[in-house]
Amino acid sequence: MAMYRPEHPSPPARRRRLVVLLLLAFFALQLLVFLAFRAVRPPPAPASSTAAVVSVPGPVLSRVGAEDSSCGSGLVYIYDLPAVFNQELLGLCDSLAPMYSMCPYLANDGLGFPAGGTNLSAVLPRELLGSWYASDQFALEHIVHRRLLSHRCRTTDPARAAAFFVPFYAGLAVGRHLWAANATDADRDSDCVALLSWLHAQPYYKRSHGWDHFIALGRITWDFRRTPDGGWGGSFLTMPGVANITRLVIERDPWDDMDVGIPYPTGFHPRTATDVRAWQRYVARRPRPRLFAFAGAPRSSIKGDFRALLLEECQAAGASCGALDCAEGKCIKNNALVMELFMGARFCLQPRGDSFTRRSLFDCMVAGAVPVLFWRRTAYQQYGWFLPVDGREGEWSVFIDRNQLRAGNLTVRGVLAAIPESQMRLMRKRVVKMIPTLVYSAADGDGLGGGMKDAVDVMVDGMLRRVPEHHRSWR
Repeated sequence: MAMYRPEHPSPPARRRRLVVLLLLAFFALQLLVFLAFRAVRPPPAPASSTAAVVSVPGPVLSRVGAEDSSCGSGLVYIYDLPAVFNQELLGLCDSLAPMYSMCPYLANDGLGFPAGGTNLSAVLPRELLGSWYASDQFALEHIVHRRLLSHRCRTTDPARAAAFFVPFYAGLAVGRHLWAANATDADRDSDCVALLSWLHAQPYYKRSHGWDHFIALGRITWDFRRTPDGGWGGSFLTMPGVANITRLVIERDPWDDMDVGIPYPTGFHPRTATDVRAWQRYVARRPRPRLFAFAGAPRSSIKGDFRALLLEECQAAGASCGALDCAEGKCIKNNALVMELFMGARFCLQPRGDSFTRRSLFDCMVAGAVPVLFWRRTAYQQYGWFLPVDGREGEWSVFIDRNQLRAGNLTVRGVLAAIPESQMRLMRKRVVKMIPTLVYSAADGDGLGGGMKDAVDVMVDGMLRRVPEHHRSWR
């Protein structure tokens, strides 16, 4: 049987068919381009972050938003968490700490009661009182959350965000169980487990596995690193799904690059650059009759307690040193005593506390005094985003070998008295210049203004620098 072969069309017919095919291809290409542009256009912001997002676009790493043209490195989206993870914890303020109620310190969005109604009013100039509050060192999560909600680089559209903030008050959640007699490991971890269950279901977390997410923790990192064998604290930072999240924490683990040290909150919360400059002028000009000062409680239960050694040093120095015994929470309840002490000294001693870091370091610097350190982990290996390190530590601090001090080979007074007056002035000038980036502004929107950045601005900048670096890992 012969095979049927169709006749070839004539050349004019072939040309007409080719023209038709080309036209069809052109219109199909136009349709694809139109549909593609519609697909990448950001979707409307959801009413709540708990609502499912149907389509997740690819990562946006450096898109400038209409919110503020200065946010060239990207925008930050803040999750709207269920209230149980933050707001409801604030309602438990009477039971969050063992020795005192945190309610007065969590007022005013975590800033605490205004200084005008506290003991701070007795030691601060009246015209500067408006920038001061009775703040608690463990209120950081609430303070950072409030500041970010009105930050100029915030976006309410997750599709336009380069970084994602998780406003979980983990320190408050864990802290309320740390001293409870009947609390179990499960109690200390329950809020953290529930938070991760919620977060891991969010499409933007699933997209990056957390590489572009960050959280602020108001307790030291060791309060969240309980070992599998049990012991102190919760285990939030060892749980699956946390390893890729950047943790902004008041004391970091030097061996975990996902921990970033950030300043402890002090009582200074200025609203404008003018407020900051007024305070800087005040502390720069204030008379400082004492060479050095120390505020802290001795640890009598610790053999060879280094704090007790420093108190002895201070007593031996006579009028050159001022000492404040902070036993039984005295300095927590009356921070005015600490500020008055540091504002009258040129240097302040900063040994390690219950851990390697202390709020006192930042109280000291905000007061315009130069910190004296005895452990590198107290500051040099902690706050690289905020304090000059890598050979510049001597610009703003003094380091004394604690072993030489213990051995009696030198004295604190001898080391500090040997520093030339001109060098000491330069160090104090450097400390005073650093004050804005060490404090959490009470401002809204544009922040302090005038190009001046506070600690949260430094956090945002630092986090937006990290995202492109991490993107290469999870792309």
